[in-house]
Amino acid sequence: MNRYKVASIPGDGIGLEVIGAGLRVLDTLAERDGGFSLDVTSFDWGSDRYKREGSLMPVDGAEELRGFDAILFGAVGVPDLPDHLTLWGLRLSICQPLDQYANVRPTRILPGIKSPLSGVTVKDLDWVIVRENSEGEYSGQGGRSHRGQPHEIATDLSVFTRVGVERVMRYAFKLARSRPRKLLTIVTKSNAQRHGMVMWDEIAIEVAEDFPDVTWDKILVDAMTVRMTIKPETLDTIVATNLHADILSDLAAALAGSIGVAPTANLNPERTAPSMFEPIHGSAFDIMGKGIANPVATFWSASMMLDHIGEKAAAVRLMEAIETVTANPNFHTPDLGGVATTNEVTDAIIDVIRTRNI
Repeated sequence: MNRYKVASIPGDGIGLEVIGAGLRVLDTLAERDGGFSLDVTSFDWGSDRYKREGSLMPVDGAEELRGFDAILFGAVGVPDLPDHLTLWGLRLSICQPLDQYANVRPTRILPGIKSPLSGVTVKDLDWVIVRENSEGEYSGQGGRSHRGQPHEIATDLSVFTRVGVERVMRYAFKLARSRPRKLLTIVTKSNAQRHGMVMWDEIAIEVAEDFPDVTWDKILVDAMTVRMTIKPETLDTIVATNLHADILSDLAAALAGSIGVAPTANLNPERTAPSMFEPIHGSAFDIMGKGIANPVATFWSASMMLDHIGEKAAAVRLMEAIETVTANPNFHTPDLGGVATTNEVTDAIIDVIRTRNI
């Protein structure tokens, strides 16, 4: 039997609810398959810890995670702490030290879910967005001076390195090659950002030479928002900078029906450190404790985790169970226009895994 060590970091808000649901489903899969088991260690890192101890995670927290095969992460952020403090204090303090440089966000319309775009079907919207996840606009470089004075200065520097851009570009080309359409769209803003973004364009041309079987094009980020809404069928695999892909992937989730079903994999492709899997919906404190958070994004993220650690049959089984359940409107949570609860959706997924031949 394959045994995997998984770090569970529910974090804040509905993160605690959906990660709990995700672990129940993962336990059910392991029980049914019988070929693997998960040794889960839970960490209470998050905003409550910050209020108790002055930090969201230990100073050596990222190093502590190196001994795990994967990380399942919920959300971070609370109304009474600044967002930049919680983001940099937890999520980015894990992603950057563990070099999880490829943030992969699949987006497609699941069965039973409607896109807000008129006439758009499943075959029209089936994308994977690859987000550079270690540098760029979120490199953390910059500062403030002369605080409170009329000439106060605040700077945030976008840092693009050749190694950082090339490795995520190469990852995106490989991913595009593995998909049926072999189509890649590269998003920049090189008309206005004439240094870093132009380097992105130049490296894209260089890397493309190694992938003659991949059809690719490039587009400016503002035009990309139009293309995503007007011509979604022209897109397949997408790669963009840390900031641009962060924004575009939220738009993509909304176009596919709800951010509540959108997953993320923060990958260390070379596997020199564990990768982290999370729903992208955030802590959603407005619905915390109401029992109505959509757990599907966590289930989809868990499927990506299973695939990454090598349990591909279980990953497929979980994804098929998700699609079976979303096809039934009785199991739609309020974000999808339904009235189902987190537990009802979770129980339905578990029932499908246990009783159906999938």
